[in-house]
Amino acid sequence: MSQSVEWTPEAEACLKEIPFFVRPAARRKIEKFAQDQGLQQITAEVYAKAKAQFG
Repeated sequence: MSQSVEWTPEAEACLKEIPFFVRPAARRKIEKFAQDQGLQQITAEVYAKAKAQFG
């Protein structure tokens, strides 16, 4: 039931600030966060909210 989540260019740029070796795990966590919120698009704002929640 995993639906695809779209990343905006701004959110992708934010993701690049995360060290490359943890980026795949961070991407999955942020995508799950967005899906749990019922969102289909990850914006810089959604990224910031997810990051705030995960610390």
